[in-house]
Amino acid sequence: MSRKRSLEWFVARRYLSGGKGRGFLSLITLIAIGGVTVGVMALIVVISVMSGLQKDLRQAILGASPHGMVIRLGDDVSMMDWERVADVVRADSSVTAAAPFIYTEIVLAPPGSFNEGAVLKAIPNDAQSLAVARVDEYLVSGKLPFDATESGHPGLLVGSGLARRHGLFPGQVVTIVSVQNAELTPTGLQPQMRRFEVTGVFETGLYQYDSKWTFTTLPAAQSLLNLGTRVTGVEFNVEDAWKASETAQRLDIELRFPYAVDDWQHQNASLFSALKLEKLAMAVILLLIVLVASFNIISTLIMVVTDKTREIGILRSMGVTANGVLRIFLIQGIVIGIIGTLVGGTLGGTLAYLLDRYEFITLPGDVYFIDRLPVDVNPVDVGLIVAASIAISFLATIYPARRAAELSPVDAIRHE
Repeated sequence: MSRKRSLEWFVARRYLSGGKGRGFLSLITLIAIGGVTVGVMALIVVISVMSGLQKDLRQAILGASPHGMVIRLGDDVSMMDWERVADVVRADSSVTAAAPFIYTEIVLAPPGSFNEGAVLKAIPNDAQSLAVARVDEYLVSGKLPFDATESGHPGLLVGSGLARRHGLFPGQVVTIVSVQNAELTPTGLQPQMRRFEVTGVFETGLYQYDSKWTFTTLPAAQSLLNLGTRVTGVEFNVEDAWKASETAQRLDIELRFPYAVDDWQHQNASLFSALKLEKLAMAVILLLIVLVASFNIISTLIMVVTDKTREIGILRSMGVTANGVLRIFLIQGIVIGIIGTLVGGTLGGTLAYLLDRYEFITLPGDVYFIDRLPVDVNPVDVGLIVAASIAISFLATIYPARRAAELSPVDAIRHE
C-alpha cells in the first residue's frame, strides 16, 4: 500500500511540474496557484481591516462614552432629583461608577476665528465622574477644567480637532453661546453667553469627539443654561461593557417612567449592524476571487489529463486502479490549493501587519469616524478563510480527477 501511495505522489508531482520539456504546464500550474494566493491574500487583508474598524470603533466609543445613561422624558428634559437616581443606579451590583452630567449643543466663538457649533458636556469633579467620563486619560496638554483659572472664568477642556482648527491653547479665553433656556426679550430671543478659559486639550482618537466635544464643570454649565441644581441625566459604567444592555433593562424597570435608560450598544446599533453587513458583503465578494481561482485549477488539471492521456493508459495497464488515478489528480488539486493558501495567508498576514505597524494609509475622519486604517487579524476569520480556500480547491479537482479515472486503458493508450 505504501508503494502505491509513493507512486501516486511521484506521478502527481511530475504532472504538476509539467515533466521534462513541458514548461507550459508548469506555468499554468503557477498561474492556478497565483489565483488562489491573490484570493486568500485579499480576503485576509480586507477582513482584517473590517474587523479592525469594528474593534477600533468599539474601543473609541467605549473610551469616550459611558456604558449607559439615565435621562428624564417629558417637556423638561432636565433632571431635578438626580441624587436619588444616582443612588438607585449605584445600588445595581454590576455598576462600577455613576455620576450626573449636562449635555448641550453650543456655538464656540474663539477670538479672531470663525464661530463653530460644538458640544458641551459638564461633569462634577469627583472620582465617580472621572471613572465614567475618563477624560483625564485622554489629556494631551494642559489640565482638567476643575481648578481656578488665571482669568477667573470657568475652565474648558477642548478636543484636539477644535484646538487645531481654531488655534486654541491653555490660557486662551473663548466665548460660548447657548440657545437653550434663551431669554425672550422685546427684540427676540436672547441666547446665553459666557466666557470660558481653555485649560487643556484632549484626544480620544475618535474624530467625532475630538472635533466637536468640550468639557467644563457642572456649576459652570448650570449657570450657562440657567438650570439651577438640575442636570441632564446620570451616566454610568458597568463591569462588563457587553452586558450593559442587561443592566439598562433592570434599571429601566426599577426607575420606570418618566425615566428612560439607554446603553451604548443600543445607541450605536445601526452603526455596528452596518459594519457587520459590510464585512459579510466584502467577504462574499472577495470569495469570488477564490472561486475564479478554482476554475484555473479545473482548467489546469483538464489540460494535464488531456496531455497525459496515454501515460494514464499505461499506468492503468501496469495495475494502477481507477481510484489510484483519481487520487493522483486529487493530490495535484489539493497541493495547488494548499500552496496557494499558505502563500496567500503569509502575504496577507504580512501586509496586514505592515498596515497596522506603519499606518501608511490614512482616512478622512469626518467620513469614517477614525483617521487611520485599523487592522485586526482575527485567528477565527483566518482559519475560516484557509478552510474555505482549501475546500474550494478540493471541490475543483473532483471533475477532472473523475474524468481521468474513467479513461479506458485501451482507449487511453491509443490516444494521439
